[in-house]
This record gives sequence, C-alpha cells and structure tokens, in this order.
Amino acid sequence: MIEELLPGPVVVVEAYGHDEPENSGLFPEEEAVVAQAVHKRRREFAAVRSCARKAMEKLGVPPQAVLPGERGAPRWPSGLTGSMTHCDGYCAAALVRATDLASLGIDAEPDGPLPEGVLSAVALPGEQERLLRLAETHPGVHWDRLLFSAKESVYKAWFPLTGQWLDFSEADIDLSVDPGGRPRGGFRAELLVPGPVVDGHRLGHFEGRWITGRGLVASAVTVPHP
Repeated sequence: MIEELLPGPVVVVEAYGHDEPENSGLFPEEEAVVAQAVHKRRREFAAVRSCARKAMEKLGVPPQAVLPGERGAPRWPSGLTGSMTHCDGYCAAALVRATDLASLGIDAEPDGPLPEGVLSAVALPGEQERLLRLAETHPGVHWDRLLFSAKESVYKAWFPLTGQWLDFSEADIDLSVDPGGRPRGGFRAELLVPGPVVDGHRLGHFEGRWITGRGLVASAVTVPHP
C-alpha cells in the first residue's frame, strides 16, 4: 500500500490486524503516555511504534522510543524524519534520512464514505466541485474519504517544517488519476498560506500520491530538498 507511494530512500513498514499485546515492545516512557488510554488506543499506539522501530533498524538506527511532541507529532531520532498512520486493522510507519527528504506525511483511512457533514467541513468549494467530476468519471473511488486522507498527509508533512497548525481550508488539493489498472494517482496541494522555507526556498505547494486497496485509501506526501 503506502510503500508503493514513496520513493526508494524511504523505508516503510506496514502491519495488518494489530495482533500484538497492547503494550508489546513499548519503552517505559511510551507506556506512561498511554497508561490511562482505552484498550484500542493502547494497541494502536504499540502497533504503529513497532512498525517505526522496524523501520529504524532497516535504516541502521538503534530502535528508540517514539514519543508524541507538540500537537501529537512524533519525535524522531536525530537525522531522521518520518510519519505514522493507523486505522482499524492497519498501521504503517515511513522513515527516511533527513538528508534525503525534508519531510513526509502518510495517512490511511477505511475505504468508505465520510460521515455525513464532514466533507463540507474539510473541503473547499472548488475541491467539492472537482470531486463531483471525479465521481462521474471514476465512480469506484470514495473521493471524499480520499480528499480527507490527502489533507491529513499534507498536514503531517507541513507540521515538522513549520511547527504550526494548517487548517483544512488552507490547502487546495487537486486529485488526479493514473490511466488504467488499479485506482491510484497523484495530487497537488496548493498552500493558501505562506509555505515553509526549506533550504532557503519558500514552498508554495506539496506533491503527493494516493492508492486504494485492501479496504483502505492511502496517501503520501514527500517534500524534497530544493
């Protein structure tokens, strides 16, 4: 799934089912974070961090605790950047050396329509119009859920570069479809507020990829060094 959306230097580890015990493999400081959380939250927390540590090992980095920082963003070991996602029955972590990418964001969602009223809260009028056109030409995709996922990936790539909140209305996302085969494609997110400065260059947009399958819609954004 998500591994197909990301370039070669990125290491992705995915897991289906969340079969491990709720505190399996957690560091003591991680256990403290979820000590009062409900069972489902503890299992997801442990499962996605297990993926993250396996990704660290593949990059030659000793497994370390991944604690939530400001606004819950994961704090990665020095020299790495990455992103995590989890939903019912699935989780993934993507890690890369900071010299290879400035930032990245991943998100996975159940492949179904958004709850009533959510789309109008997260989508700009122009985005909603484009979704209607996509639904006419490619009716097999839940475009509202996919747009939501893309916005989540954009935010996850944005926040480590800025340390600031990005509202759903502050990025205008245009989804596109690859010709033929499995439903997949790309997207461009125009930033409607001043973008982050990376290596002395202010960015005006992010680029991403999306895919569907195994009951999921997934998206990923990468921010290269200019």
